[in-house]
Amino acid sequence: MWLGPEEVLVAHALWVTERANPFFVLQRRRGHGKGGGLTGLLVGTLDVVLDSSARVAPYRILHQTQDSQVYWTVACGSSRKEITKHWEWLENNLLQTLSIFDNEEDIITFVKGKIHGIIAEENKSLQPQGDEDPGKFKEAELKMRKQFGMPEGEKLVNYYSCSYWKGRVPRQGWLYLTVNHLCFYSFLLGKEVSLVVQWVDVTRLEKNATLLFPESIRVDTRDKELFFSMFLNISETFKLMEQLANLAMRQLLDSGGFLEDKALPRPVRPHRNISALKRDLDARAKNECYRAMFRLPRDEHLDGHTGCTLWTPFNKLHNPGQMFISNNYICFASKEEDACHLIIPLREVTIVEKADSSSVLPSPLSISTKSKMTFLFANLKDRDFLVQRISDFLQKMPSKQPGSSSSRSLSLGGGRASTVGPAPESLPAPQELPETPTSPTSPLCSRLSFGAQDVPTVSQGLLKVFQRHPAMEDLGAKGAKEKAKEEAWDIHFFEYGRGMCMYRTATTRQLVLKGIPESLRGELWLLFSGAWNEMVTHPGYYTELVEKSTGKYSLATEEIERDLHRSMPEHPAFQNELGIAALRRVLTAYAFRNPTIGYCQAMNIVTSVLLLYGSEEEAFWLLVALCERMLPDYYNTRVVGALVDQGIFEELTRDFLPQLSEKMQDLGVISSISLSWFLTLFLSVMPFESAVVIVDCFFYEGIKVILQVALAVLDANMEQLLDCSDEGEAMTVLGRYLDNVVNKQSISPPIPHLHALLTSGDEPPVEVDVFDLLKVSYEKFSSLRADDLEQMRFKQRLKVIQSLEDTAKRSVVRAIPGDIGFSIEELEDLYVVFKAKHMESQYWGSSRTAAAGHRDPSLPYLEQYRIDASQFQELFTSLTPWACGSHTPVLAGRMFRLLDQNRDLLINFKEFVTGMSAMYHGDLTEKLKALYKLHLPPALSPEEAESALEATHYFTEDSSSEEALPQEEREGNGNEDARGKKREEKGTSPPDYRHYLRVWAKEKEAPKETIKDLPKMNQEQFIELCKTLYSMFSEDPLEQGLYHAIATVASLLLRIGEVGKKLSAQSGRKPRGGAHAGDHSSAAEEDEPRTPGPPQDPTRAFQPPAAEDWRASAGGDTHEGKAAQESRAAAEGGSGGGRGSDDDTKDSMSMSSYSVVSTGSLQCEDLTDDTVLVGGEAHGPSASSRARGTVDADWCISFEQILASILTESVLVNFFEKTVGISTKIKDQKVVERQLSTSSEQEQSGASG
Repeated sequence: MWLGPEEVLVAHALWVTERANPFFVLQRRRGHGKGGGLTGLLVGTLDVVLDSSARVAPYRILHQTQDSQVYWTVACGSSRKEITKHWEWLENNLLQTLSIFDNEEDIITFVKGKIHGIIAEENKSLQPQGDEDPGKFKEAELKMRKQFGMPEGEKLVNYYSCSYWKGRVPRQGWLYLTVNHLCFYSFLLGKEVSLVVQWVDVTRLEKNATLLFPESIRVDTRDKELFFSMFLNISETFKLMEQLANLAMRQLLDSGGFLEDKALPRPVRPHRNISALKRDLDARAKNECYRAMFRLPRDEHLDGHTGCTLWTPFNKLHNPGQMFISNNYICFASKEEDACHLIIPLREVTIVEKADSSSVLPSPLSISTKSKMTFLFANLKDRDFLVQRISDFLQKMPSKQPGSSSSRSLSLGGGRASTVGPAPESLPAPQELPETPTSPTSPLCSRLSFGAQDVPTVSQGLLKVFQRHPAMEDLGAKGAKEKAKEEAWDIHFFEYGRGMCMYRTATTRQLVLKGIPESLRGELWLLFSGAWNEMVTHPGYYTELVEKSTGKYSLATEEIERDLHRSMPEHPAFQNELGIAALRRVLTAYAFRNPTIGYCQAMNIVTSVLLLYGSEEEAFWLLVALCERMLPDYYNTRVVGALVDQGIFEELTRDFLPQLSEKMQDLGVISSISLSWFLTLFLSVMPFESAVVIVDCFFYEGIKVILQVALAVLDANMEQLLDCSDEGEAMTVLGRYLDNVVNKQSISPPIPHLHALLTSGDEPPVEVDVFDLLKVSYEKFSSLRADDLEQMRFKQRLKVIQSLEDTAKRSVVRAIPGDIGFSIEELEDLYVVFKAKHMESQYWGSSRTAAAGHRDPSLPYLEQYRIDASQFQELFTSLTPWACGSHTPVLAGRMFRLLDQNRDLLINFKEFVTGMSAMYHGDLTEKLKALYKLHLPPALSPEEAESALEATHYFTEDSSSEEALPQEEREGNGNEDARGKKREEKGTSPPDYRHYLRVWAKEKEAPKETIKDLPKMNQEQFIELCKTLYSMFSEDPLEQGLYHAIATVASLLLRIGEVGKKLSAQSGRKPRGGAHAGDHSSAAEEDEPRTPGPPQDPTRAFQPPAAEDWRASAGGDTHEGKAAQESRAAAEGGSGGGRGSDDDTKDSMSMSSYSVVSTGSLQCEDLTDDTVLVGGEAHGPSASSRARGTVDADWCISFEQILASILTESVLVNFFEKTVGISTKIKDQKVVERQLSTSSEQEQSGASG
C-alpha cells in the first residue's frame, strides 16, 4: 500500500536492500523470508512480540536522492508481489520524469505530491467505511486479511497480544477476533504458528485458572483444545469472545447472521484502538442487559446511563444507583440489588423539571407522571445534557389522541410547570372495574366482534366467568387470608405507587412470595413481565392478527386443533366452546405473528392458564413476553432454550446436591423430568392452584425461581431417590411428591389433577404446602444470581447447539443410501466441508448467495444446508478426481445442473454426495455413464451451444414421452409457487413434512437406470466429451498413451456415427420415393453432407428412440464457438473410411486423428480450423469457412457404442478403474479453506489464492 512520505534516518538498520535505482530503494525486513541467520530470527520475533509488524510491513520502498542521507518511505507491502507492483509503477511512471529535475528539493516535493495524490485517489472509494476505524486498527485488519487469506467481507472486531500454549511452551503472538473467526499468529525464533477457528465450530469457551495455565481462556472445538493466556485485559477479551461465539450460535440456531447496527451514534472523537464493530457489539451487550433487567421490549435501545441518587418517599432515603435512558423509558436501579427498581415510561411523563441545587441536594431533577407521582433524582453529573436528551425523546413520542394538544411540559428553571393532560394511564383498582384491567387506548371489547356469547371471553379472565366465588365471609379462614393479602397490596400500592411506575423493592418480592390475590394476579403478571408496555404501545395489534389469521390453515393450526382439548381439560373453563375458542384465537394469532416458532407443545397449557387471569389480548401479550423474552428459544422446533436450562439444572445439581447428582445421571432422570417442568412452569405436573403461585414468582424473578424450586424438589426427595433402582421408580417418587404440593390458602374449589392417578400405595401421601416449598427454595438456593445464570446459559448453549449439530450430521449421513460408496467417516468429513461452504455464504455472500446461506431450521436436516453453483464449483475443483485444468469450472457447472433436479439453483448434501460418488465409486461403466450424462442436457446449458435450438429439435421431434416429464416438472414448479404463496398468506408454519415423505418414497420406488435408458449423443455433444477427456488426461503420468488411445477411440466412433447416418438417410428415403421429384431430393439429401451449403433441416434427421429420461429434452453444446470446426477436424480421423482394407483403415484413422487432435499442446482448443472432414471426405479451407457453425444433425452415437469402443483400449480401462481416495483431498480442502501461506517463500501461491 502507498504511504504518506515520512523521514527515515537509519535506512539500513534491520532491513536488507533488494533493488535500487538512483531515486528509490526496495528493502526486505530481516527475519522475513529465507536466510537472515540469528539476526533475522531475532528481528522476526521482535516484530511479532512487539507488534511492530502492525506498523511495519515486511517490504518497503524508500525514496532517496544522491547527496542526502535522509530517506522517505513511500510504500510498504506484505508480500513480494504487492511491493513489486508498486516498484514497477514507480520505474515506469516516475524515473524518466525525475531525471529531468536539477534540484533535489524539487524532486522530493514532486515525489511527495505524487504519492499523496495516489493515496487520495485510493481513499475516494474507501471513504464511506474508511473514516469509521482508526488508522492503526485498519492496518491491523489489513494484516489479518493477508495473514489468514480472509476476504474483504471478513471484519476485524479487535486484536490482542497474548500467548498461545502449544504443549507446555507459550508462543507469544497476536489474537485476532473477527466476526466469524478466531485467528492467532506467532513467529518466535523461526517457529511459525498460525491458527484459524470458526466461531460456529467452538464447543466450549471458558475462562479458568490452573497451575499449568495461569488465568487463561480455553477454546475447544470438536478436534482440539486451545489455551490462550497473558492478556493485558483478560475480562474484556473473554467478554468479546463470548459475544462473537453467541452470534455464531444464533447463526446455527436460526440463520440470523451478524448485521451491523447502522443507527449506532458515531463517537465525537474516534477511540484510538476501538473499531466501529467493537462499539456496536458493546452497545448490543449493554442493550441486552438493560432490556433483561427491566423487562423492556426487544426494540428498546439504551441511549446512556449515569450515576445518581433517587429519593424514595416510602423510607425517606436517597438511594444511590444508576439512571438509564432509552428512547421510550427512564429506568433506575439501585446499587443494592433489592433496594429499589423503577421504570418510568416516557408516555406517562408530564413534567421534567430542573430544581434548584443545594448542598443537601446537588443537581436535582424532578419527573412527574400522569398518575400524579413525582420522582426526584439528584447528584446528576451532566444534568443539562440529560434534560436535553429526555426532551428530545419526549418530542418524538406519538400523541395519544390526534388533534389534542401536547400534555407534556419541560421546565428548565426553578419554578414549577403545570399541565392538564388526559387521564393517567394507570391500572384501575379492582373495586373500580370488576374485571382485569385493559388498556384505555385499545378498548378491545368494542373492536372485536366474535358473537354475543364470546364477549365475556374477550373482556375478562375466564376464571371470573366460570368460577363464581362466594363472598369472602363465607370462605372462613381462607377468605380472611385472601382479604388480608388484598389489603396488604392496597397498602403497598398506596406507599409505592401502582402501575408501571411502581417502586419495586424487597417488600414487593415478599408480597409476591406470600401469594398474589386472585383479583390482582392478571394485572401484576402484566406489570412484572413487561407485557403491559407492549400491549399499550400496540393498540389494536392483536385484533388485526386475529382477523388475518382466522380461517388460515397451516401445520401450526393443525397442531393447535389437535392440542386444544388437551389443555387443562379438568378445568370447567376449557370444557366448553367459549374457552376453547379463546385459546384457539390466541395460539393462532401468535403462530401468525411468529412463524419461526409457530406452535410448540406446552404453549397450550401455559396459554390456557394466562387466559384464566386475563383477557385474550392480555394473554396474547403475556405469551409474547414468555416466548420471546423470558424463556428465549424455549418454544422452537428443537426446544433449545429448555435444553439449555436443563443443562444449567444438571450443573446446579452437581454444585448444590453432589451426592444426588451422580445417582440422577445414572438413572437418566434429569433429562426426563426437567423438560416438562421448565416448558410448562410446573403447570402440567402440579395441582393448578399450587403451580400458579410458582408462576407468580416466575413473572417477578424469572427462570431463577423455576431452577430453585426444581432443586428444592430434588432435595426434599433425596433419600428416596438414592434408593431408586431405575428411572421409572424415580419418576414415580417425584410424580407423587409434586401431585401432593397443595395450596391451602386458595379460595378456588380444588381442580382434580390428572397426574394424581400416579399416587398409589398403602400410605396416604404427605401433603406439602407450596409456600413452604418456595420458602425452602429461597433459603437453600437463593444464591443464584441473574448474571451467573446468563453465564451458565452461554456455556450450555454452546454445548446444546453443537450437540444438535452433531445429531443433524448423523441424521443426514444416515439418510445417504448405502450404495453411495463412501464410508461413514468420509461422509461425515464431506458434510463438514459442505456445511463450511454453506456458512461462507452467510459470512461473505452476495444477495444471491445469502439466499443460499439462509437456513430454515424447521426443514428436515437434509434440506437445511444447501450450496449454489459457485460454491459447488469451488468444492468440485478441490475434491474431484477428474482434474481438467481450465476446463474444470465448465465440468463443475454441468455437474451442478445435472444434480439440481428441482431447478431451484441449490443442491443439498445428498445431491452433492451423489455427484462425488459418481466420480469416485463404481466400475468403469458407472463412471463413464456419469461422464456421458455430463455431456447431455440438462447438464449442458443452452449458452454453451451456439446451435442449441437445432439440437433441441433433433432430440424432441418425436417426444411425447419426453414432454410428459417437463410438463410435470412445470406443474411441480407451479405447485411449488402455489405452496409458497399459500404459506405466505398463512404466514405461519414450517412446510408440510408429508411433502418430503412423498419425495423420499418416490426416490425409493424409482427404478434403477440402465445404459439402454440413456439417450443418444449428437456430434456436438460427442466432441465436447472428447474435449473433456483430453483435458482430464493432461495431468496424468501416462498422458501420451491416453491421448493416443482416445484419439483411436474417437476416430472409430466418428466413423460409426457416419455409417449410422448413411443408413438412416437410406431408410429415410424409401417413404418419399413416389413423390414428385423425389429421386432428385433424395439424392440431394444424401450428398448434402459432402457439399458445402446450408445446414440440414434437423426435423428430417434420423431420430433415436424416444428416451424415458427427461434429460433428453434439451439441446447440444458448442464450447467457445468452435464446436463446428472441432467436430469436423476430429472427424477427419475417418478420412480413409471404406477405401482400403480394414487394417489400413484403422491405421490411417488412428494416425490422422492423433496427428490432428493431439499435436502441439494437446488441447482441444488447438484443433485446426483448416481441415474439415465430413462423411469421410476432406474439404479445403473455403469449404470450411462456408460450413462453419453448422451442426450435423443426422450424426448420433449411443452409450453402448462408446463403452464398447473404450473397452478395446486397456490404458483407458485402467484409467477409469483405478481407485482414488477422497480423504486426502478433504483434508487439503479443510486446511486451504481460508488459510493461505504467510511466509515469503510461498507468497506467489498465496497471492494467487
